[in-house]
Amino acid sequence: MTTAENAPSPADAVVPDTKDWTWVLERPCPDCGLDTPGVVATDVAAMVRANADRWLAVLAGDEEELRRRPSPGVWSDLEYACHVRDVFRLFLVRLNLMLDQEDPLFANWDQDETAVAERYGEQRPQAVAGELAEAAEALAAGFEAVAAGQWQRTGNRSDGARFTVESFARYLIHDPVHHLYDVTGERV
Repeated sequence: MTTAENAPSPADAVVPDTKDWTWVLERPCPDCGLDTPGVVATDVAAMVRANADRWLAVLAGDEEELRRRPSPGVWSDLEYACHVRDVFRLFLVRLNLMLDQEDPLFANWDQDETAVAERYGEQRPQAVAGELAEAAEALAAGFEAVAAGQWQRTGNRSDGARFTVESFARYLIHDPVHHLYDVTGERV
């Protein structure tokens, strides 16, 4: 099959996720099992690398299966992997803003719009694997470079959510862990 044959139709559009996921900073996630409040921010770099390794294993699967959506309106494994890659990239930008500026405001990011615009379901799994690994390593290195006095620096999301670098690290790690659960069904 060509990628055009695998592309979802407009009827298969993913229902946008409008949930405010900042609640994961206050209690464990009942779905994926990650106890985000218990995550130590200085452990996040290693957690990002370990999570990326698991995504690389997913992306080594059959390309046709990676493109298949489990049901209309739900991302395929490949689309989830593209999202995680882009989350790693975006969070590195935001981490650097928090470290370089006083109390920055993060530009809004519409993950669903990005998935459509970037044609996540049509990307090549091998290329996504390389990009995801690169983005994960850059983000992990970014968190490793945070100095002891920088963990309480702040940044704000456009919806009013406020983070310290420490809470931002814990918030970040839930996303790729949760999406790995979405794909594999395996809880942490």
